[in-house]
Amino acid sequence: MAIPIPSRQLFINGDWAEPLLKKRIPIINPTTEEIIGDIPAATAEDVDVAVQAARSALTRNKGKDWAFASGAVRAKYLRAIAAKIKERKPVLAKLETVDCGKPLSESEADMDDVIGCFEYYADLAEGLDAKQKAPISLPMKTFKSYVIREPIGVVALIVPWNYPLLMATWKVAPALAAGCAAILKPSELASVTCLELGEVCREVDLPAGVLNILPGLGPEAGASLASHPHVDKISFTGSTVTAVKIMTAAAQRVKPVTLELGGKGPIVVFEDVDIDKAVEWTIFGCFYTNGQICSATSRLIVHESIAAEFLDRLVKWSENIKISDPLEEGCKLGPIVSSGQYEKVMNFISNAKGEGATILYGGNRPKHLKKGFFVEPTIITDVTTSMQIWREEVFGPVLCVKTFTTEEEAIELANDTHYGLGGAVVSKDRERCDRVSKLLQNGAVWVNCSQPCFCQAPFGGTKWSGFGRELGEWGLESYLSVKQVTEYVSDEQWGWYQPPKQ
Repeated sequence: MAIPIPSRQLFINGDWAEPLLKKRIPIINPTTEEIIGDIPAATAEDVDVAVQAARSALTRNKGKDWAFASGAVRAKYLRAIAAKIKERKPVLAKLETVDCGKPLSESEADMDDVIGCFEYYADLAEGLDAKQKAPISLPMKTFKSYVIREPIGVVALIVPWNYPLLMATWKVAPALAAGCAAILKPSELASVTCLELGEVCREVDLPAGVLNILPGLGPEAGASLASHPHVDKISFTGSTVTAVKIMTAAAQRVKPVTLELGGKGPIVVFEDVDIDKAVEWTIFGCFYTNGQICSATSRLIVHESIAAEFLDRLVKWSENIKISDPLEEGCKLGPIVSSGQYEKVMNFISNAKGEGATILYGGNRPKHLKKGFFVEPTIITDVTTSMQIWREEVFGPVLCVKTFTTEEEAIELANDTHYGLGGAVVSKDRERCDRVSKLLQNGAVWVNCSQPCFCQAPFGGTKWSGFGRELGEWGLESYLSVKQVTEYVSDEQWGWYQPPKQ
């Protein structure tokens, strides 16, 4: 049964608004390759309107309606949004799956995380009230000082297509908790659930202009947001190439940016592991979300003494992965999001073969699926560190493998990348795991697992994987500006200058 796709406009100033240039973008179901609807396409003209709406939301009633309202007031709206999403979870999960191709069970888990994230930042918003006017201890009794935390202003939130609503929530929830007004720019490849967030905001009567949602093409909507003179901060999740353009635009007006970018994460497996447990975490770390995870541990670095057995089990586990229409029960691998991304992944596999690597398993379209952008889970061996498959992010279900002899060699291989988002170490030796965790150059390190993510813990990268942190208290702080207020409290003249004669 076909899933009906709601027909939406841009969400600006608390209501639906047709794009000023009336542009729309087709929605292509990655499972069937069929057009199933369309989304509005914002341009620079719409960005101007949305930014003005956001600025008005901050200044309305001298800021008392939102920016300078108590955290408890904002928390009420965040909890209302979470409750509405909970009501709509079955529909939103199916829309997510049809739009971006991830298995339905994953989309359902994403919706649970969305709900949890809004609730978590509602709690932090309430906690902000107690932190306002926090006193600072000073060495001079003639002064008193305290700190005010204020929203940074109008923020542009640009998100990718692999976790459409969840990645949006990672930014929207803390931005709203802080008292900012936001313009959310979802990916043109997967915007459906982000637009439904607009309908949720309408239903909970979120003050007009606090959240605006503008799908559209990067060069038309994203670039306009990044360079807009009245946007105070940009938070971007996506490719390093696009991040460079965003940083360049932001630098012209000295505005802050938070960047969560690509990755080429290692999973280092030592010789003392339970092989089947380690194999399952290895495939989960690379093949979950159809391999389209920025933090994917897509470079397996396995001890040479267990490599043959490990790879044999890895193939057997991979053969057991159900590849199907992502709405089917039990599906564990759906299609790549678009034809363009599909071709990119297949080119990576072809180039690896051309450079001399061995396709140990997969590497093709599944034989039983004649339509859709499906790629088999793929395992590549005989890889050298100079190969493209070792150095560049694939963003698909493709795992490359190297072996090691010593712990030092494993760490050197793990850090042999421009990226530094996520990494993993698997061993029964606790002290070894602690040593390796400390030496891995990643923003997140997972021990005896890969990819667990909790909204309470910080997430972000190093090197080409970006800077700044999302989630946890760190995510909230990134949308706040800290102001010190210092008062002279003595009744005495300051006495620095010689007073004039009477």
